[in-house]
Amino acid sequence: MKKIFGIDLGTTYSCIAYIDEDNKPVVLKNSEGELTTPSVVHFETPKDVHVGSIAKESAELYPNQVVSFIKRHMGEEDYSLNINDVDYKPEDISSYILKKLVNDAKDELSMEGKLDDGEDIKDVVITCPAYFGIAERKATETAGKIAGLNVLSIINEPTAAAIDYGVTEAEQEKNVLVYDLGGGTFDVTVINIKPGQIKVICTGGDKNLGGKDWDDRILMYLQGEYQAQTGTDDEILSDPETLQQLSVQAERAKKLLSAKPKAPVPVNYDGNHARVVLTREDFEAKTKDLLDRTVDYTKDIFKEAEKKGVKQSDISEILLVGGSSKMPQVRNRLKQEFNMDIKMFDPDEAVAKGAAIYANNMQKYNEMIQKIADATGKDADEVKENIDSGKSDIAEEAKKANITTTPGESHLMLGGAQKIVNVSSRSFGMVTYVDANTQKIANIILKNDELPANNTQTFYPMQDNQQTVLLQVYESLSSDEQIDMDMGKEVGKAELTLAPNTPHTTEIKVTFKLDNEGLLSVHAEEAMTGKKIDATFQTKNAMSQDEVSNAIRRSNDSSVD
Repeated sequence: MKKIFGIDLGTTYSCIAYIDEDNKPVVLKNSEGELTTPSVVHFETPKDVHVGSIAKESAELYPNQVVSFIKRHMGEEDYSLNINDVDYKPEDISSYILKKLVNDAKDELSMEGKLDDGEDIKDVVITCPAYFGIAERKATETAGKIAGLNVLSIINEPTAAAIDYGVTEAEQEKNVLVYDLGGGTFDVTVINIKPGQIKVICTGGDKNLGGKDWDDRILMYLQGEYQAQTGTDDEILSDPETLQQLSVQAERAKKLLSAKPKAPVPVNYDGNHARVVLTREDFEAKTKDLLDRTVDYTKDIFKEAEKKGVKQSDISEILLVGGSSKMPQVRNRLKQEFNMDIKMFDPDEAVAKGAAIYANNMQKYNEMIQKIADATGKDADEVKENIDSGKSDIAEEAKKANITTTPGESHLMLGGAQKIVNVSSRSFGMVTYVDANTQKIANIILKNDELPANNTQTFYPMQDNQQTVLLQVYESLSSDEQIDMDMGKEVGKAELTLAPNTPHTTEIKVTFKLDNEGLLSVHAEEAMTGKKIDATFQTKNAMSQDEVSNAIRRSNDSSVD
């Protein structure tokens, strides 16, 4: 069976994992011998690209050639960086991080004799923040495509962490809250875990809140202390080289303060020197508002979970995931605020391991579906649809088809494969008129609706004899059924042609379907003549096919280390 991999494509650090011969998830080391790789890319030339620690170290010398925190820009319309006279989109830059992970993993497995000659790493599951919308998820998938990978699925980071926890730790049904504070993003998710199933109850977060923001507070403090000690008003952070140098110092100080009560930081600029000592007490005071924001999100999620029948008292523990959750202020504040059991669970590796477990079970599941189809003469898609919808059971179908299972497949039959029940991280709706002059967004699928979602609403033409109806599809973070236009972001549009002489009282049924992969499809049908339209939306911000082809060609022509 060919190997399949799980990748945690993080804002500040990334890693890759697979399931070894003992059926255990293992994170693979990079060429530097580290389990995690900094998500930093140095474009020395268009053909010489460095990723990871070496790129991070180069940032001080070549600040205009080094890119960090690109994940925060995934899915952004018209965002690109010009480096060495080449325009790079976030998908481009992320693809080099993926190539570094895959190349190093291949080298390690080959060296250990665990990869056959000529065998490549192609099939992967990549993780993303739970609240990523259609544009961000599509951008993540495109990054994988540019890197030469077959992206089987994009799954949510807290879900992946819960899979790892559920497989390795949870022996009975429980509700947990996953508090995932990464280097650049924050997720908070309530999840029900029981043997064979991971069910997301609700999720929220902020793609612009993470450890980097704590680092930035240290940077501002360093600049202020430098000015006070040297008697200057120099804006030292406006100098790219100094900024990069102090960024490294700030991250080191933050990590040191997790173990020590104070951290000394030397600051040198333009011949002047300052020695700054940052105490943990000062650090926590200067970042309290950031931690407050995560607590507010957590309170909101508890309220949302209660609406769905899961009270705070039903949640047994808070799982801390993500490197930034190691800061003592996080555990202390959550314990103080919620008085719950707080558990640090493999914060750096759990997401990649969970993705690998999911990928492995997906592979076994699909192979069993194909075996059942081959044995019964049925179409594989039909078999899969019946099992996925609950019309039939995979174990019963295998037994009826007289299929002999391997130990790994028996594990699948007995529930070793986790069924993932997810929710929508966004609301999806369409533009409607509430009166002749006022437009609103009518949400048809609401945030935290269980996936797959299939909802229908009835609308009407604005006037008699209207020739067409424009379906403008929007996504938003609001759970309200009707919202103002400025609260949403357009995903795409489609047009339904109406029959001549259609009265304004004619019903138009609009159905939104959102699958587990975040693919939104819209069906509209008018009742008088049955005219209809079907449209599939991923994102209007996606790279064009020509842009993707050029990026693949550019990637293939460059060396990545």
